[in-house]
Amino acid sequence: MLTYILFVVGFILLIKSAGWLVSGASSLAKRLGVSVLVIGLTIVAFGTSTPELVVNLLASWQGNTDLAIANVIGSNIANILLILGISACIYPLAVQRGTVWKEIPFALLAVVLVLILANDVILDGAATSAISMIDGLVLLSFFAIFMYYIFGISKQSVNPEESGEEIKQMSMFASVALIIGGIAGLVIGGKWIVDGAIALAEGFGVSEALIGLTIVAVGTSLPELATSAVAAYRKNVDIAVGNIVGSNIFNVFWILGLSATISPLPVNEALNFDMWVAVGVTLLLFSALFLGKRNILERWQGAAMVLLYVAYIVFLVIRG
Repeated sequence: MLTYILFVVGFILLIKSAGWLVSGASSLAKRLGVSVLVIGLTIVAFGTSTPELVVNLLASWQGNTDLAIANVIGSNIANILLILGISACIYPLAVQRGTVWKEIPFALLAVVLVLILANDVILDGAATSAISMIDGLVLLSFFAIFMYYIFGISKQSVNPEESGEEIKQMSMFASVALIIGGIAGLVIGGKWIVDGAIALAEGFGVSEALIGLTIVAVGTSLPELATSAVAAYRKNVDIAVGNIVGSNIFNVFWILGLSATISPLPVNEALNFDMWVAVGVTLLLFSALFLGKRNILERWQGAAMVLLYVAYIVFLVIRG
């Protein structure tokens, strides 16, 4: 009974914590003279990816490899179709040129690389497919390159208020306290939601991969949903977009890479389809920015993405 109560309380904590994180990150960006997009791609993306990290490290340590891989793939799909879709429905998302031509392609590289590393049977003729410890180190190397790139663009002089709504500047202590409190609340709220969702799902006797691709993926993506939705409502579109693109890059290069270095992750061949879906939706995001108003994710596009996600979930349930 307590699990179900915490499940409900988790949603309230999640939304409140998202507000703290967005306010603290925006204020910190203004105080440091750093682009809001950079803050979104680093502090906010890392913070909102923490639930995926916790779930994956536990799953990898316990040998629940289907859950570990499905969680990352499912989260990346949910981040783009569901979360960016909902955020665009709230407020059209103007995407910076650098994000279109650098960060989104980097996120595409991440899912393509996972697809390659997870197909030893097809590419190498191996008996089984697995994301090995060496593969994990490769992913972590790409993560280091991404962080070096972020460090480089953080030195560029960008007006942190370029994203729309005026940002309230607080003291350094207050900004950092809000960020830490927001991240802590997101992690706790996300864990309560995931625990409750898994308890509900186990009652229906569904597979581990299905739980990972749906309930766990959406559950661990709720911080991204809360953060990006609140950011979009406040017209801080750089955080709304940077959070999602950054989280997708973190999910693969950091979280999956770290999970694989702890324990090799055997790959269920059924997940191949979902890896292709992850590649497809990342390409869809890139292409959508050239349809209609250039470099703007419009409301109708956001609605279409949400409908595609609903169709994908229906397909997963039918597939079992």
